[in-house]
Amino acid sequence: MVAFHASALDGLARNPALPTPLLLRLLGFEGDGDCPPRDALQRAGLPESAVGVILAHPNARARIDFAMSVRAEPAQRARLADDPSPKVRAALAYGPEVHAPRTKVAPLPEAICVRLLDDPDPSVRSALLNSPHLAPSFVASMATHHSSAARREAVRAWEVLPPGDRSALLADPDPEVRRAAALWECRRDAQVTAELLRDPKAAAKALRRGLLVRADAERCVAERTHLPALAENPSLPADIVERLSVDPDESVRLAVSLRSELDETRRMAIDFTVGDFDRGDGVQWLRDGLADPEVLRRAATSAHPLLRRAAARSPHLPPDLLRLLARVEDPVVENLLSIHHPDTPEEVLMRVFARLGGTFSAWMAETHPRFPREGLAARYADHPDGTYRRLAVRDPAATPALIERLSYDPELWTRQAAACDPRLPLHRLREALHVPELASSAGANPALPEEEMAAVLDRAGV
Repeated sequence: MVAFHASALDGLARNPALPTPLLLRLLGFEGDGDCPPRDALQRAGLPESAVGVILAHPNARARIDFAMSVRAEPAQRARLADDPSPKVRAALAYGPEVHAPRTKVAPLPEAICVRLLDDPDPSVRSALLNSPHLAPSFVASMATHHSSAARREAVRAWEVLPPGDRSALLADPDPEVRRAAALWECRRDAQVTAELLRDPKAAAKALRRGLLVRADAERCVAERTHLPALAENPSLPADIVERLSVDPDESVRLAVSLRSELDETRRMAIDFTVGDFDRGDGVQWLRDGLADPEVLRRAATSAHPLLRRAAARSPHLPPDLLRLLARVEDPVVENLLSIHHPDTPEEVLMRVFARLGGTFSAWMAETHPRFPREGLAARYADHPDGTYRRLAVRDPAATPALIERLSYDPELWTRQAAACDPRLPLHRLREALHVPELASSAGANPALPEEEMAAVLDRAGV
């Protein structure tokens, strides 16, 4: 297929106004070994007739794209569980690849997961066990599965497993399962921790989370073994914490400064350094408490930059803490708020966009539901930076004349944004459909007449 025609076709696949008959025609495409555009296969709200075409498509790539659609209902994707291709079943088992934290994926029905877990092809079984979209109840159910790999994954549900299942996993015949189970149990059992400390593969993790006896802690300090991990341990005696707070290793002092029991005076008395781009992702007590109001309050009101940054990852920040963090002059805090919080203030989103235009964080800010719209045309239509001129297209008050003017803008992104806008005059929309760098955007424009959509399919040989 000619690249120019493929570009217009890709735009048509995204067009929300594409009529069902033309959608079905597009989905049935299989010329020259190609398959329908991914955006057509992963549209939201596909009618049953379209789903049927996809499920029966002769090109496995089309079925794989549908299996990994974040917009399809789990029950629709689940119909691929009997697909003849193990690549399709593996794609179904793993599920959508999601890079935007605000996007949530509903898990497959558990009955389908059970079947995929016993699939005859090992790649399917492996894909399911590596999926980030499994329901917690299904993860827990794997504790008694015949596969050791499944039992090993079941330990992720340790806190909700029945005591009998925990005991069985701790005594599992597979050493990897026993180790994984022990790394959860050691949080409450000093003897299990001591055993793990003799295992080179588990020692560092056990030091970070396990219930320690003083002798083991003292030995690690004397031998300087995994000290940054030890400095995080919640059961570490207070006097050892004090000694590590002045350790010559900067990473050890930083780990101590992040301990949950420290008050602000003690925390900020420690000599630590935080990198400009460090996000605090590894502060475990905060990761565990992102929905806990008291944990969030302690972190958000702290003077420690990493605690504030870690708190900014929570979508559960109450309004007063959100306002507090929005006033913190820390670009990392602003970036994280724009990505994770549903009520991030408009001014924060604009600062992120202004600072990071063209990056993932800027895109997350611009696609945030609270990103401003009103007034952007007056403010930015004549801005010297094309990245800002593009924002003028978002304004509901932008006139068709302005949209047309911006469709000729020197900045490509601005031209493309204007070509997508339904206010673009029809004569210019038809013209843009034949401009290579605008064809995809024009094809996605919901104001494109149906006859023009059909002509795009004709020219592409669909």
